[in-house]
Amino acid sequence: MSTLMNQARNRVPRFAEAAVERARLTVVPRSAGRRAARVPFITLVSVLLIGGVAGLLFVNTTMQQVSFTATAMEQKASELQAQRQSLQMQLDALRDPQRVALQAKQMGMVPPASPAFIRLSDGRVLGDATPATAADSLRITPMRTAKPKDLRQRIVIEKVKAPGTPTDASARGAAAAGAVTSAGTKKAHHPGQESRR
Repeated sequence: MSTLMNQARNRVPRFAEAAVERARLTVVPRSAGRRAARVPFITLVSVLLIGGVAGLLFVNTTMQQVSFTATAMEQKASELQAQRQSLQMQLDALRDPQRVALQAKQMGMVPPASPAFIRLSDGRVLGDATPATAADSLRITPMRTAKPKDLRQRIVIEKVKAPGTPTDASARGAAAAGAVTSAGTKKAHHPGQESRR
């Protein structure tokens, strides 16, 4: 056993020396082939970088144009929706039975007093048809409803005197005093004011 151990101890330094010899760093001289190999790599990286930036700008511009187009289409859709609602309201107003009845009355049409019906299966007339007259016309517009007395507005008019004009009491006092000028018109007399002649 001891001989095996001795042999192993002798082999270990040899392996170590061989590993150290293999692990030693050496300076590799620069060659033109390796420098030439770097040029295509740098060119490839540059082309990829420029292509990526150009692609990014193109995508950004396209997305902005799509956004503007979508906004314009949404605005147009809302305008068309408003126009459709306006036309629907006009159509509803034209179809209003009250309006149709008013126009018919203006044309002199009246509803029939007793209508008659024709049965299509055999052509028989059901009911007694009598021609309509102006006396058969119906009231189309509703009568005005009277407001209750509590809801009627009372109109109150108050006269406001302009500043500098005599009050009603002083005007009445002047009329009672009967101050008359030489022209025959009444002159208002204020206490403390002397009349000049």
